[in-house]
Amino acid sequence: MSEGKKLGILKAVLGDCYHSNSEILFHCPKCEHHKKKLSINLEKGAYKCWVCDYSGRSLYRLIRRYGTYKNRADWNKLTSEVDVTLFSDKLFDAEGKKEEQVLDLPKEFVSLANKKLPATSAYPLNYLHSRGITKSDIIRWKIGYCSDGEYGSRVIVPSFGLTGRCNYFTARSYGDDWKKYMNPPARRDIIFNHLYLDFDEDLIITEGIFDAIVAGPNAVPILGSTLRENSKLFQEIAKNDTPVYIALDPDAEKKAMRLINNLLKYGIETYKVNIAPYSDVGEMKKKEFLTRKQNATIMNSTNYLLRAIADI
Repeated sequence: MSEGKKLGILKAVLGDCYHSNSEILFHCPKCEHHKKKLSINLEKGAYKCWVCDYSGRSLYRLIRRYGTYKNRADWNKLTSEVDVTLFSDKLFDAEGKKEEQVLDLPKEFVSLANKKLPATSAYPLNYLHSRGITKSDIIRWKIGYCSDGEYGSRVIVPSFGLTGRCNYFTARSYGDDWKKYMNPPARRDIIFNHLYLDFDEDLIITEGIFDAIVAGPNAVPILGSTLRENSKLFQEIAKNDTPVYIALDPDAEKKAMRLINNLLKYGIETYKVNIAPYSDVGEMKKKEFLTRKQNATIMNSTNYLLRAIADI
């Protein structure tokens, strides 16, 4: 691939630049700092702004987000990357236009974020602490519990949509109930805690809610191990061109690879986090997961095929 042609496309998108050793400096299109602070390494295919910390390991993301259709087409001639606009009719269908789901929390719900708590809070608090959940986690995720009722002896983690209203919740037993989770009678095609997610930043996809709590503030549980292309979360990722870190359980490897393949089809910058030997992210310490995220493998058509062949 001609480095000169790649640089020419980048100049068409970002404007003038200058060279500093192996780095090429442009004006950052995100923070629009008056000095050229966006550093691009053509050989590594990476970029980073030294002012706003905007960064990534896929130059195509810059082309897609800030370039024209012609810029994207020119880039695609040099690479095997695919423009998401080719799939727009399939992706953004009528199903994605449904009104936001609104749910009531159980009437017995007690917020553990309150300063004064009843004696019954000791049991759910002990359970959460045993899982490494801190007070700040409880406050951020608005965690509560029910001591009786339909969801009795369960920790409740609510989800909030863009309107600020509850659109789902998970109910995890902290007692001896054989059924660990109870789902509310509602659609699961929601974006868990959409209100608090930033789709301009790296997004971590996990299976369960406790995995997401460990993974960090911009993590979203898919409440399972599959994510359909016409789901609300997938649509939001594609619409915002959000870099995604896949952190599903090791026993869902084939489903994780299927999801990665779908994301790559839409040109999404995708990384795979190594979870083994843990059975899920929830078993890790937060620092451990952060280290693994920093060392995540960037996925492309080549290493996807190699992994797929290895799984045969």
